[in-house]
Amino acid sequence: MDGSLGMGRSLFAIAMVCFGVQFFIFATAMSGPPPGPPWSTGELPLDWLACAGFIVAGLCVVTGKLGRLAATTLGVVMLVYVLSRYVPGLLAQLHDPNLWTVVFEILAMVGGSWVLAASFPADERMPQPSDRTVGMLADVGRYLIAVSLVVFAVQHFLYAGFVASLVPAWIPGHMFWAYFTAVAFIAAALAIAANRMIGVAAMLLGTMFLLWVIVLHVPRVAGAPRNGNEVTSLFVALAMSGVGFILAGRYSEQTRRAKDLIIP
Repeated sequence: MDGSLGMGRSLFAIAMVCFGVQFFIFATAMSGPPPGPPWSTGELPLDWLACAGFIVAGLCVVTGKLGRLAATTLGVVMLVYVLSRYVPGLLAQLHDPNLWTVVFEILAMVGGSWVLAASFPADERMPQPSDRTVGMLADVGRYLIAVSLVVFAVQHFLYAGFVASLVPAWIPGHMFWAYFTAVAFIAAALAIAANRMIGVAAMLLGTMFLLWVIVLHVPRVAGAPRNGNEVTSLFVALAMSGVGFILAGRYSEQTRRAKDLIIP
């Protein structure tokens, strides 16, 4: 298995398990860091379901046991959730940047889940979605990721001042990094949507998110461990790093297979 694919699966799985643990803490004690956007429900039964679902999905992905089924199902459930819970609010409040962020963070992870599902081989001994099904979902997922990145880029341009304020003080050129990130998102989105140089673009995307986890999100969570939004943002960034590496591994592997078919 490609190293970037294995790393992507691991990072994505860790993020899913962390979401589950976050819900476990909230559902059992109703204290600690409450799940912030994009996962807050405010309904205890749903919190318990989310807890179990995220942990099971993460374990399936990292072990490879029923990985294809778990990743496919995870994407479907998240899609239904965002369409039913957040999209109506977004349509009613189109100028709310928080709702745009929530909706497209979830959609990006839906796309990542489906690309991830296609990276697992079929197992005839277990009930699994067919190659055709996961292939179609992976293509849809690739476009969901690309569109989400464009939305993130637009937000970085519109709210560059706020984004710049998040850059750690010891890093110079805060506004530069806000705009640079926006351009990087657009470049990655174009490569992913067009399926051109997708391996390089996705690898850089995953690396960028991983650097954010280390440089930005971990220190912010350390400074405010009970802030649910900060905790969730850390896990989202970790999941998006995994999505980048999964894309890189998945489509690099496809390119190698195509070359093997062409070259005798």
